[in-house]
Amino acid sequence: MKAQVAVLGGDGIGPEVIAEGIRCLKAVAESFGHDLELRELPFGGAAIDANGNPLPPATLQACMQADAVLLGAIGGPKWSAPTAKVRPEQGLLQLRKELGVYANLRPVKVLPCLAGASTIKPDVLEGVDLVFVRELTGGIYFGEKRRDASSAVDVCTYTVAEVERITRAAARLARQRRRKLTSIDKSNVLETSRLWREVAERVIRTEFADITLEHILVDAAAMHLIRRPKDFDVLVTENMFGDILTDEASMLSGSLGLLPSASLGDGRRGLYEPIHGSAPDIAGRGIANPCGTILSVAMLLRYSLDLKTEADVLEGAVNRALQDGARTPDIASSGTRTLSTREMGDAVLANLAKRD
Repeated sequence: MKAQVAVLGGDGIGPEVIAEGIRCLKAVAESFGHDLELRELPFGGAAIDANGNPLPPATLQACMQADAVLLGAIGGPKWSAPTAKVRPEQGLLQLRKELGVYANLRPVKVLPCLAGASTIKPDVLEGVDLVFVRELTGGIYFGEKRRDASSAVDVCTYTVAEVERITRAAARLARQRRRKLTSIDKSNVLETSRLWREVAERVIRTEFADITLEHILVDAAAMHLIRRPKDFDVLVTENMFGDILTDEASMLSGSLGLLPSASLGDGRRGLYEPIHGSAPDIAGRGIANPCGTILSVAMLLRYSLDLKTEADVLEGAVNRALQDGARTPDIASSGTRTLSTREMGDAVLANLAKRD
């Protein structure tokens, strides 16, 4: 097949992990005979430095024309001063909105070989296989913002239509798994959460009667993610809660560097990125874990390009590399030899080649 992929390296460790994702994507394309055009484009803080705009018009246009968008990470202290009028995150929020990618899928699956990388007890982690579906284009991140010398305001708003569509997206995913959906809110305090709970309840009752729905408050969800994570299957929640809880959930697997994500809308085009940030403290040192990015490439193959076999093969290569003992510093035990970002990419590619 022929397809276009817009590649946004971004800031910090973004270009480093993206380089390994691109190597793996090209290897899969060559192995299966696909013709992929990759366009590397400025985005985030690097784009601010170049032309004062975190999302230049040419970058946005290329992303809108592409079949998929692959992103490394953005941001850093250089662009986060309280007085900064332009921030990298503004470009990311705009890109999500323009692409219409309202459903952010973040899978968390604990590999037995990495149980020791987590601070959670192994018996708690055994069998953990869950997916967060985070609403991505509404809520407090996109609400009205005001600030003066004595106060600041961030408005959180959700519409019935926004809650309906994210609930449907999560329910469709639950149908492909264990048919269990957990909706997370704060309905004992927030009006937006009361609306969320009412709408989610109606959508499941009237359209997905085969799905078991449970409601849980966000503070309880934070506790139970650590106490009984294997009880969860698909979890759906609003933008800010999802942002926070998925970082917490990453510790089940052992590292932020392991987890991928796919941001999807009503069409095939999606935005794919690891859930970690730009990690400026380790940028340029060649020690970042590229597995989250490589697994994001696998999600790109599956959801935007409909190449399910290719996605399975790439995920299998990552898993085999980890099972063989390949470790970057974030998931290595004391005294274990660690690999650089490039060497971890090499390990995945070596296992990808074994398919042949």
